[in-house]
Amino acid sequence: MAGVTDRPFRMLCKRMGAGYAVSEMVAANPKLWGTDKSRRRTDHAGEVAPVAVQIAGADPAMMADAARYNVDRGAQIIDINMGCPAKKVCNAAAGSALLADEALVASILDAVVRAVDVPVTLKIRTGPAPARRNAVTIARIAERAGIAALAVHGRTRACMFVGAVEFDTVRAVKQAVRIPVFANGDIRGPERAREVLERTGADGVMIGRAAQGRPWIFREIAHYLATGRHLPAPTVREAHEAIALHLDDHYAFYGEELGVRIARKHLHWYTAELPGGDVFRHQVNAAVSTAEQRAAVDVFFARLAWKSERLVYRDVSAATKARVHASPLPEPLAA
Repeated sequence: MAGVTDRPFRMLCKRMGAGYAVSEMVAANPKLWGTDKSRRRTDHAGEVAPVAVQIAGADPAMMADAARYNVDRGAQIIDINMGCPAKKVCNAAAGSALLADEALVASILDAVVRAVDVPVTLKIRTGPAPARRNAVTIARIAERAGIAALAVHGRTRACMFVGAVEFDTVRAVKQAVRIPVFANGDIRGPERAREVLERTGADGVMIGRAAQGRPWIFREIAHYLATGRHLPAPTVREAHEAIALHLDDHYAFYGEELGVRIARKHLHWYTAELPGGDVFRHQVNAAVSTAEQRAAVDVFFARLAWKSERLVYRDVSAATKARVHASPLPEPLAA
């Protein structure tokens, strides 16, 4: 998820039990590799293995070069993005737009797999549109090309993030190939994860937007799948410590000015459903230094600790949840 899964957030998710975390997508166009944004996206210093980098583009040769470039910079797995439905990505004929051209899909996958000696994985949707679901065909192309694993978001490009997730299509993909298949889409808690695994037969689940503000979802799901029992919500102190460590990594990674600005969305997600979150977010938006932001966080969680030992989420409207938790659209490939 561009704008979300930077190195500090990936490291946080791994500390919280994620077995695997993929980078923000890196453009295949070499003209963009020298930008500050691209340099940050290819910076894996101190990252816990496996280091997985997602690349996006529509030209087989460029995609192969991008794979080699990222392996040279520490990538241990290359993931190919054919799942992003954002217009700014699809208008560059990348992301899920590629699903409409099966011959091009095959060319890109063949080129990337041949280019590197590390595993290559693929993220797709169920097809370009409901009338043209071709995920099974794409999955078979991927398996023939040597793709090591496949993640399937259970909606078409046209559906974006709206409507029911097509877990029956994910099941059909799993039954059609022998490589590992991971199910993705609206998995927001332990019971849902188990339901999806049972319904699809998938080898695992991929969590995206549900981890925004609740990175402990990974350990909660893992515990539930292993034991059938729920972990209690994190204590206020545990959450505070995890968020503080995330902020330390975040500020070190981005620096003062950019770090403060980018941290705001993460702090919004962390507090969206906590008592007093609305007032806190106004304070965070007004903060202009890392010290101010950290002080606001410390005060907020100190007040929560007076009221409850553990995090207690308040019920908020669906509209508010959608607004606060909506993923930022990926930046243009040409920016």
